[in-house]
Amino acid sequence: MWLIYAVGSAFFAGVTSILAKCGIRKTDSTVATAVRTIVVLLFSWGMVWIAGSGDQIASISGRTLLFLVLSGAATGASWLCYFRALQLGDINQVVPIDKSSTVLTILLALVFLGEGISIPKAGAAAVIAAGIFLMIEKKDTPESGKDKPAGRQDVKGRKPGWMLYAVGSAVFASLTAILGKVGISGVESNLGTAVRTCVVLVMAWIMVLVTGKQQEVRHIDKKELRFICLSGIATGASWLCYYRALQEGPASVVAPVDKLSVLITVTVSYFVFGERLNRKALAGLALLTAGTVAMAVL
Repeated sequence: MWLIYAVGSAFFAGVTSILAKCGIRKTDSTVATAVRTIVVLLFSWGMVWIAGSGDQIASISGRTLLFLVLSGAATGASWLCYFRALQLGDINQVVPIDKSSTVLTILLALVFLGEGISIPKAGAAAVIAAGIFLMIEKKDTPESGKDKPAGRQDVKGRKPGWMLYAVGSAVFASLTAILGKVGISGVESNLGTAVRTCVVLVMAWIMVLVTGKQQEVRHIDKKELRFICLSGIATGASWLCYYRALQEGPASVVAPVDKLSVLITVTVSYFVFGERLNRKALAGLALLTAGTVAMAVL
């Protein structure tokens, strides 16, 4: 059953990237992250109410709560990096680097969670890594003047900052999976997701206040606000599926399956943003997909 939840997580995560990209064309990424976290919080606590697990919050152990808080902090850091990277770079460049967290998660799960890895799974992980490497090659992605956000440069003159943020997103996403696996083991998955979302919300709004961008919240374009809210709903659905999958299945397999969201992202971005993959990147996507499927079935 955990595999179905992992696939659901991948689907909603792929939708999240597209909706989020549409919501940060003009809106500052930090402000957008803070706003969408409110939506995720409402969504996650709504699921707690539906599941009837709210009365269990008093029984959460100190250790479980600590790891949920740490997981939430890692998620907040990953989000801030990821959406800043999306704002600076093409979605087809950012997403593959973000998905490189798969390989790091497998290694961390081996070291900290004691999840053994067989030779076939090690081979699958190597295939995933090779696919990611091919996909992060710079692509000549045409962008029309109409769709290009203000301040963005053409591909050849693109600001390099997006890659640093994308790498940061991958590192913190890996820590999220490991910390979340430990934290979610001692609490009902919907409740655990809601608790950690509170941490993300606090962290996101602190960043807004620290950077002095609170006034920008009032000036968010209404169309972009709708996309930001929709991305928050998609994120909430992805999180609920992901942490239910982590609760029932091994992190070293759940994380790679979740990263299949790149298939949805790449496909939809072709039609929505006109971002195309070259042959090398397509080969990388094929390797990433094959390695992920192998991880799930081996």
